[in-house]
Amino acid sequence: MTANEVIDREKEDNCITPAFIGKFTNVFRKKNPDSLINAANNNKLKRSLTAFDLTILGIGGVIGAGIFALSGTAAAGSATHIGAGPAVIVSLILAATACSLSALCYAEFAAMIPVAGSAYTYTYATLGEIAAWFIGWMLMLEYAIGNITVASSWSGYLMNFLKGFEGVLPHFVTNPPLWLIHQYSVAVEKYQEAGLNPAQHIPHLGPIPICMDLPAIFIIGVVTAFLYFGIKESTKMAFTMVLVKLVVICLFIGVGAFYVKPENWVPFAPNGIKGVFVGAYLLFFAYIGFDAVSTAAEETKNPQRDLPIGILASLTICTILYIAVGAVLTGMVPMHLINTHAPIAAAMASVNQNWIAGFISIGALAGLTSVLLVLQLGATRILYAMSRDKLLPGVFSKVHPKLHTPHLNTIILGGIIAVLTLFLDLNAAAELCNIGTFTAFLMVCVGILVLRKVDPDRHRPFRVPGAPVTPILGALICLGLIIFGLPTFKTLILFGIWITIGMTIYFTYGFKKVSKEHLTEEDTEILPLT
Repeated sequence: MTANEVIDREKEDNCITPAFIGKFTNVFRKKNPDSLINAANNNKLKRSLTAFDLTILGIGGVIGAGIFALSGTAAAGSATHIGAGPAVIVSLILAATACSLSALCYAEFAAMIPVAGSAYTYTYATLGEIAAWFIGWMLMLEYAIGNITVASSWSGYLMNFLKGFEGVLPHFVTNPPLWLIHQYSVAVEKYQEAGLNPAQHIPHLGPIPICMDLPAIFIIGVVTAFLYFGIKESTKMAFTMVLVKLVVICLFIGVGAFYVKPENWVPFAPNGIKGVFVGAYLLFFAYIGFDAVSTAAEETKNPQRDLPIGILASLTICTILYIAVGAVLTGMVPMHLINTHAPIAAAMASVNQNWIAGFISIGALAGLTSVLLVLQLGATRILYAMSRDKLLPGVFSKVHPKLHTPHLNTIILGGIIAVLTLFLDLNAAAELCNIGTFTAFLMVCVGILVLRKVDPDRHRPFRVPGAPVTPILGALICLGLIIFGLPTFKTLILFGIWITIGMTIYFTYGFKKVSKEHLTEEDTEILPLT
């Protein structure tokens, strides 16, 4: 039903004024999938990626901060949440199940609508404009805020690695001031743990404390530069990083298995099902990144075939490795002794395998770098798609004439992420990132159900097996993990602030901008209100 038909019907019923209903129904505008595909076929981005490239991007995005850092805090717990203990293995399986069900839905959408924008674009085609904006904003929460978590973890591993060169490198490099390698709240905590007064050691510019995580800002700058110059070049960088971290993880599993003590697995779930759910909620962060594969749809040579392969292959490989790492880690080290900052490297050091611990630190740096690359890639392509749909300013969809990359978009986003590292620490960013990811995954599962109903005859190169049960289960598991796994009330407050900012931008810019555009009926349609 078109907007005019809706207005005419309401006129007959004398229920509401045409002006009001016209404006109200605009938020339910849908993009026609065929128009989306045609626009993608005429895009200025360079198609250069294969199924292998996409699988590398997926693995590059998935194996990173989750397994190298958050596996420790998920198992041992922290001041703000309980730990899963050895049952972190179950947490990993639960998180992987939610991801797998969502991944199947992503694969169907990606093959059917091979367009940049990932879940944002799929939602625009199924649930309408306001839902699409909401999901696009959630994906920005996932990718941009997730980058802060990964960059903070990268900084920590770098400093641990440099400490091994004390006496070789200058003291300032191996032991820099805490206010130069940590965000403010973390620096304060570190000074207090050392029995020092933060106010005496953190410099101030008037009333403003000067604290910055310089290593994190540096690596964000490096990744931004690679993405500026091209996605194929970025993929080559990701391949090198992926190769290093796969070798490191396999080394940890192979060597660590000889030091596993079964008694460390008892009690298996010291904090019961609550600990398992909290662990799954945290470790869900370990799996984000596979969905970023779908954001590269317009840069893929054969997206209908290659996107499902890239999504499902990368998730399968990573899940198998994660479960093995979780089992070995909790078998090597008792729950209360697990290092929550660098758990895998510390586990090897605890059994006097220091050379492997050092190698793991190198692998962690490589792994985290590839995650940064993939997450930032996903964020820039989401912004590109939203800008092309007029929901954001046109600067975000400008493409470099020679490099064929959204260059201005990439620079702006890199700068914003670098600034945000000054305000969010690793755990806060991870929890905030997770709730955005769960929401996006839930909406993708719902979108499959909607499109199967409203457009059953559309060609689907890949179909979700077991539908509608599969997408329903995926949506319910994501919802359950949000409800039962959320560790802190602070995260809900920050999430509410993020939503408020996003909806304000939509109604003050995107909604008005699109309403002024003369869109044809072939491009959009209005969802019926009944």
